Amino acid sequence: MRLTVARIGRAHGLKGEVSVELRTDIPADRLVPGEVFDTEPASAGPLTVDKVRVQAGRWYVHFAEIRSREEADAARGVELTIDGAESDEDDAWYVHQLVGLAVVRPDGEEVGEVVDLMTMPAHDLLVVRQPGGHRAMIPFVEDFVPEVDVEAGRVVVTPPYGLLAGEEPESTGETSA
Repeated sequence: MRLTVARIGRAHGLKGEVSVELRTDIPADRLVPGEVFDTEPASAGPLTVDKVRVQAGRWYVHFAEIRSREEADAARGVELTIDGAESDEDDAWYVHQLVGLAVVRPDGEEVGEVVDLMTMPAHDLLVVRQPGGHRAMIPFVEDFVPEVDVEAGRVVVTPPYGLLAGEEPESTGETSA
């Protein structure tokens, strides 16, 4: 099974450097000079990491095989992959494991289904399709997603008020005159 470590983003500069959208929790261990990645599509690789730098929380990589801005532009969207057996990340889930899982509250009330995982600079967002078709984006942090049970086919969520469509504010029991 192939797992995606990163996806190549925009070209940066004129000599082939690219930004990467991370899909790993351990980029400093994965993106190191000399590391060779298979690619999806396979025709784009393999790619060898030449240089890596981080600026303002964004990762930039130069590959030995990409030497110009034109080549970097052509590589946009290419995924850097590894064999699933090589993964040693603790407490990690991959998009293919999460998509399709039922999303429930702690009391078991079903609120939707996981349809995607968006990688953002601060943290990932779990994309949930609710029964009415609304898509909610829930920060994939322990406070809001305390349990992921792939075997049971469910994700437990405790999002703050307003993230899910159709929520009613909690009543204080008081009425106004």
